[in-house]
Amino acid sequence: MQPVRYSVLKVADWFLSALQRTGRISPGTWRFLVRHYSPMFGRIGKMHAWITCCMAARSVPAYRRFLADNGFSRSRWRLSSFPETNKDNYVRSFDVLDRCRFGKVQYEGTAVDESAGSSGKPYNWLRSKKELDQVHANFGSYVAHIFPSTRPFIINAYSMGAWATGTNTGIAMNKIGIVKNTGPDIEKIVDTLLFFGPRFDYVITAYPPFLKHLQDRLDQEPAFDWEKFRISGQVGGEPMTEALRDYLEQRYLKIRSGYGASDLTIGIAGETKLTVWLRRRIMHDQQLREAVLGPDENRLPMIFQYSPLENYMEINAQGQLVCTLNNAAILAPKVRYNVGDEGRIYNWPELFAILDTNPEWAREAREAAKVELMKMNFLILYGRADSTISYMGANIYPQDIENGLYHDNPYAADIERFCLTLDTLEDGIEQRPAVNLEVREASQLSAEQRAVMAEAARVGIIRHLTATSRDFAQSLKEDPTTADLRVVVHDYGAGPFADQDSRIKNKYLVQS
Repeated sequence: MQPVRYSVLKVADWFLSALQRTGRISPGTWRFLVRHYSPMFGRIGKMHAWITCCMAARSVPAYRRFLADNGFSRSRWRLSSFPETNKDNYVRSFDVLDRCRFGKVQYEGTAVDESAGSSGKPYNWLRSKKELDQVHANFGSYVAHIFPSTRPFIINAYSMGAWATGTNTGIAMNKIGIVKNTGPDIEKIVDTLLFFGPRFDYVITAYPPFLKHLQDRLDQEPAFDWEKFRISGQVGGEPMTEALRDYLEQRYLKIRSGYGASDLTIGIAGETKLTVWLRRRIMHDQQLREAVLGPDENRLPMIFQYSPLENYMEINAQGQLVCTLNNAAILAPKVRYNVGDEGRIYNWPELFAILDTNPEWAREAREAAKVELMKMNFLILYGRADSTISYMGANIYPQDIENGLYHDNPYAADIERFCLTLDTLEDGIEQRPAVNLEVREASQLSAEQRAVMAEAARVGIIRHLTATSRDFAQSLKEDPTTADLRVVVHDYGAGPFADQDSRIKNKYLVQS
């Protein structure tokens, strides 16, 4: 019965993937689909995720061996019975071609996206032409829906060489409007805006800090008048504070963020007017915070909406996101893949069941929802659970800090330990990663010696990151402010180390 079962699953996979393609025919059909979502689509997405796992078990050599190594039994054909995959147990453990369907690659049209890992060794991700076409159509349709315009002009300011987002964003945006791929070059963007003038509706795609740098530069440009231009921003690559959004929206019409991962794909989820309202309200409303996030949760997550038909998501016992990409066109299937992000998930009825318990919440939420009316699932995203900080498109790992910390540092012996924080700068708006150093209890360093320690640490860390992380090196080349890494020296047991005295294992990522 195995060949018969496989044939049935193959037909079902093809049919459900074709149904998804129907929604990508144009931004108009995509808009109709997202406005008419129902919980039934979540159940269909789960069924398709199960089919995707079953198909991969039959057609992907690496996944077959992975299941055998993990004691998978064919008698348990439930989605939850398939073990989770991740970089360590799957990507690093099997050859890149073995992770493709039937261990083969169609040469024509296949592209390679690259991202750097904690060791600096690049990860290469194979994407088929059909896969990329559908990714571009999805992301383009989302941007067209969020920033509606009859004269769109997109300036793509993502790094074009550091990671996959830059190139793919440029191609996706070209499906909905004029595109200029400037990379993070402020002067080139200023020249572009002045040359083409206010006749277009501009959307600038970039990392969040870059939009602030651009805004500050345009404020100083005598020939530029914000009042005459219509400029919005689509950001990604790292979390964004509401303080930064407030600052940017003094000039930009609208700022929205998207969620993606090089391991998976870009455009997995995106912000809407409703999710921005919910995040802002949670900041100040403790009752709503506890109702949505749970008791004793002090982190402020990013909040997105996503399609469970395209990207079926689960939350495992550790509170981490597990994703299956439901698409028969994917060359190297991503099945129950754990990228290491912590989060929660609600569908539309579940979230509004909470909001409807308070008339004010319900009224404000429905008012916000009218703008885009995307009735899709909600992703509450806290970020990486593996002690990394994402900054300017690059991941900063504790290992990178440690490797650069002691190189040519005359006071290396006086360092007890270190931790990372993402600190808000003095303007209360922009954020920068900070390396916090704790001096040894017996150290008697003067203020001048501590300054030398901090500068030597900063130079060593930047040198190491530049040498080992292609993402960081490219970002530094294109935007020198990437090197603005703050190093703060603390007394023993002070600052972020105050509550770590009894820890046997160091805590490398600490909330600011």
